Amino acid sequence: MIDNHPSIVESGFNQPLQRNLIMKIIAMAALLVVLSAPALAQQKAEDHSAHHPAAAASAADMTEGEIRKVDKDAKKLTIKHGEIKNLDMPPMTMVFQVKDAGVLDKVKVGDKVRFVVQKSDTGFVVTDIQAAK
Repeated sequence: MIDNHPSIVESGFNQPLQRNLIMKIIAMAALLVVLSAPALAQQKAEDHSAHHPAAAASAADMTEGEIRKVDKDAKKLTIKHGEIKNLDMPPMTMVFQVKDAGVLDKVKVGDKVRFVVQKSDTGFVVTDIQAAK
């Protein structure tokens, strides 16, 4: 009875079609891993920046500007700024809310700054600001 059944080796991996199918499956799995790597890296970076806001603001995200008005009562800054790339906004002068009112004590009219602004439900908010170098 054993003589009537081919062995696994004779009926399995030695057949070119099965070997070809296995190779295609391996290649597809490898391609899936390679294509998903950038998305996973982006997600990890976003997760990290949620815990460390300072890490989220890279030099590329910062916009050059000049303080035109400091309104401590309204917790707002008027800034003449260059292009804000992350918001696709051209250069102009506009009023921004501030995330941390403490920065209002650190800047004055005429200061050259670099800042990060993000859109929120209530308007545009400066989330990071530094003296320009």
